[in-house]
Amino acid sequence: MHDSRRLVLAHLWVAFGAMAIAAVLGVWQMYQRSPLAAWLSNPELYYRAVTAHGTVLAYVFPTLFAMGFGYAVATSSLDQPLGSLRRWAWTGFALLLLGAVVAAITIATGHASVLYTFYPPMTAHPAYYVGVVLVVVGSWVWCALMVIAFARFKRAHPGEKVPLAMYGTVANALLWAWTSIGAAAEVLLIVLPASLGLNPVLDAGLSRVLFSWTLHAIVYFWLLPAYVAFYTLLPAAAGGRLYSDRMGRLVFALFLVFSMPIGIHHLFADPQVGSGFKFLHAIFTGMVVIPTLLTVFTITASLEIAGRLRGGGGLFGWIVALPWRRPMMLAGGLAFVMLAFGGAGGLINMSYALNSSVHNTQWVTAHFHLIFGGSAVIMYFAVAYELWPRLTGRPLLSPRLAWWQLMLWFVGMMVLSMPWHVTGIMGQPRRMAYFDYGHPALAQMAPLVIVSFIGALILLVSVALLLIVLWRTHRQPRSELVVPPLGYALAVDRDRPVPRALNGLGVWATMMVLLTVVNYAYPIALYFTAQGSEVRAQRADGGN
Repeated sequence: MHDSRRLVLAHLWVAFGAMAIAAVLGVWQMYQRSPLAAWLSNPELYYRAVTAHGTVLAYVFPTLFAMGFGYAVATSSLDQPLGSLRRWAWTGFALLLLGAVVAAITIATGHASVLYTFYPPMTAHPAYYVGVVLVVVGSWVWCALMVIAFARFKRAHPGEKVPLAMYGTVANALLWAWTSIGAAAEVLLIVLPASLGLNPVLDAGLSRVLFSWTLHAIVYFWLLPAYVAFYTLLPAAAGGRLYSDRMGRLVFALFLVFSMPIGIHHLFADPQVGSGFKFLHAIFTGMVVIPTLLTVFTITASLEIAGRLRGGGGLFGWIVALPWRRPMMLAGGLAFVMLAFGGAGGLINMSYALNSSVHNTQWVTAHFHLIFGGSAVIMYFAVAYELWPRLTGRPLLSPRLAWWQLMLWFVGMMVLSMPWHVTGIMGQPRRMAYFDYGHPALAQMAPLVIVSFIGALILLVSVALLLIVLWRTHRQPRSELVVPPLGYALAVDRDRPVPRALNGLGVWATMMVLLTVVNYAYPIALYFTAQGSEVRAQRADGGN
């Protein structure tokens, strides 16, 4: 990865640095919501922190990580330098960094406390939206470069299989390029003009529908780098083989297809979308379970191969035989545990009947913290531990300290999120600056909130350990030992040819676009028809 070493390091250092700042804000928010803190004299400070925390962790951190990891995969798995593409890669990084700084300054000065979902009809200072747009445009540069690198490899190696790591990375780039259009359209066509005073009317309903285009598919943009690690790095770290290369390709293709037509399940409580389309999105949300279950089966089978090769016998002896002291192995196992808990909570969120019982409560916060902050982010850490020796030419400072860092992240995330599930069922809303725990209806929640705050403190310690390991590895003297190149798992079926459809993404991207049109065209078009105008007029005058 010599060709892209500095590029990848720049992306990952900024990503983890931004995450650390957001983690501090998250702990402060937990403290302010707890019975341990006095009420804020100015609650706007809380919403300012929520906006910064969410913007960094939803857009800046995962986008930078996906970009940096993508460049590492493109150069190492394809065994070809970025060459002339490197200049464009730095341009994309600069745009994203500029946008992040502009948005951060706007939030810090109190001009953008609109939460990371932009929460219309509230509006922020135009600079915030400009910053977010620059972040997205910078990421689009990366999307284009991944597709170009993919096409270059196929032209140079006709008939050969594209490496699975690159296949999954390009699937993620195509997914993000398409799903980010929804939020970009909302900002550029509705929210930013309203913020500039060019449009006195902000259609909150249309804004929310457009944002739902991005709102849930972005979760899979966060997750797919972790899935690339599941399929291509975890089996190798375990000392085994990937059970099926074909299955991995199918999973990435299915995520590309099923991730898009599901966002309206976030709008079950919104009156501007018809019940038919809400139900349709609930069905498609359930379809995302398929690639998830295929992954659980494939990776478990891969780990069983590794465990038995290491001498594990009996029904479960292979589990004990796995090298749990290796950071990638530990992270993979813990990620699956958190994915199970987070996925189970997601089944409630996507249920057309049950969603109303947890809508906009702390249950939802627990769900996406387990899925992203838990499963995805712990794999980001493990990937960093795999990449750092290859990027710096220095062995990892302390695999044992890295092991403890990952374990603390798991413990902290479980302690943080499990009480949220309970308080969510009890009705505690999210995004509230403070609660009167002296009220009888809220008093029983107080101990659970304190437990969650303890979990947040554990997470902060884990973040500090991560930065210590990475920084001290980066700064220690170079070793005379030769660091081996990044090794991707060999598949049991590596010698079998793959169908043409699973060596390219054109047919799957087409299906993604078509399903999006089927699921979004009518709800969006409704706002531009006479019927939509009449509905809005009726709502404006109270439905009379």
